[in-house]
Amino acid sequence: MTKSNLKTTLNSIKMVRELTKILNENDLSQIKIEEGDIKIVLSRKSQSLSNGFQDEKSKIQENTESLNTKINKKTIEDINDLSSQLDAVKSPMVGTAYTRPSPDADPFVKVNDKVKEGDTIILIEAMKTFNSITASKSGTIRKIIIENAQPVEFGDPLFIIE
Repeated sequence: MTKSNLKTTLNSIKMVRELTKILNENDLSQIKIEEGDIKIVLSRKSQSLSNGFQDEKSKIQENTESLNTKINKKTIEDINDLSSQLDAVKSPMVGTAYTRPSPDADPFVKVNDKVKEGDTIILIEAMKTFNSITASKSGTIRKIIIENAQPVEFGDPLFIIE
């Protein structure tokens, strides 16, 4: 490398450093310079695009959470409407509802089963005590609203008996 080429190379390196500094200080995404045979193009990934993506992702997550909340509220409203229209068996306590007497046993009742008033239809565990919940009237199980081992609150609808 001749002295002239070395000087040109060192000047080019200094120019690239200065241009990089300008690029970063002014939040630019690209700089192009052409001078005779020399062409310099400096570019960097745009932070605003990345931030824009994150902003959009956050908006989508917020909308999804909002939609899920609306769906859950609608489902709860539908269940409450259904339980108020029909004679629902409601939880008399807070606890964990079990639809079967043991994990490997058949459920106490299934949809379309006939029950008599006083038949055990579910167990609710509260403070390590299993409480038998019985049918409040004779009829047919039309809907099972809860799932096995699901937590329940006082007044939650459990079954619909017609």
